[in-house]
Amino acid sequence: MNFGKVAVMMGGKSAEREVSLKSGAAVLSALRAAGIDAAPFDPQDKPLEALHGENFSRVFIALHGRGGEDGSMQGALNLLNIPYTGSGVLASALAMDKWRCKLVWAAAGLPVPEYGIVTPTSNFAEIEARLGLPLFVKPANEGSSIGISKVKESGGLRAAFKLAAQYDSCVIAERFLAGGEFTVGIIGDQALPVIRIVPQTEFYDFAAKYSRDDTTYHIPSGLGEAREAEIRAMALRAFAALGGRSWGRIDVLLDAEGRAWCLEANTSPGMTDHSLVPMAAKAAGISFGDLVVKLLVEARCD
Repeated sequence: MNFGKVAVMMGGKSAEREVSLKSGAAVLSALRAAGIDAAPFDPQDKPLEALHGENFSRVFIALHGRGGEDGSMQGALNLLNIPYTGSGVLASALAMDKWRCKLVWAAAGLPVPEYGIVTPTSNFAEIEARLGLPLFVKPANEGSSIGISKVKESGGLRAAFKLAAQYDSCVIAERFLAGGEFTVGIIGDQALPVIRIVPQTEFYDFAAKYSRDDTTYHIPSGLGEAREAEIRAMALRAFAALGGRSWGRIDVLLDAEGRAWCLEANTSPGMTDHSLVPMAAKAAGISFGDLVVKLLVEARCD
């Protein structure tokens, strides 16, 4: 297939810029190894109009965070009429906004952990009592665990809120579930093997995701075939409820009784050497090079 000249959109201005640069570098290398005419494009350094000026005919989005996976870049590329990888505007925006994502999932009958929106005037003690301790506090519109805290002691919510509020005006407090963290990569209409994530840190934070080498990833997950099939089916339902397309990832928690809950969605997952979708794709027999080419084949506008 003749893709023309492909821009690998990487970097950007979000708090996840450094991760995006790593993802973009890996994608760029794989595309070039496949004989595709690909070049990096950092929207922090160039106006998007340069995509036409430099004769790019497709865009592989390797941006993470706001400005890249929240629907704004997707909308701009729609206006420029340049096909791009991944989901469109609405699905990208919903997945980036953890609060509205939960609202959509709950309306679709999917299980989400109990949560509350925290504001400067919230009754912090009431939220702690209702959700129980420990609980997690996070910005609604950030990824890569940026701004997340685990509150373990009474009275700790206020400080956790202040940290999260540095990154977003919408802050979520969420019930802790003790049954383990899992993730399901999605390619097209296929749910990849479930990965169980076991960090050696307090939780799966930024360091555990990108810089530490002691986080363990279990494929197979140890849940058994029947249970994995249930979780994969739930992940596909969750992705479809948002209007997701082409590829993505759904993060899942289990509670102490083993029930599965939808945690978050990602429509522009990481493509670094620590990233989960390439890891699951490899377990399914899909090489990194084949994965990036497949995603480029599916590039389109809304």
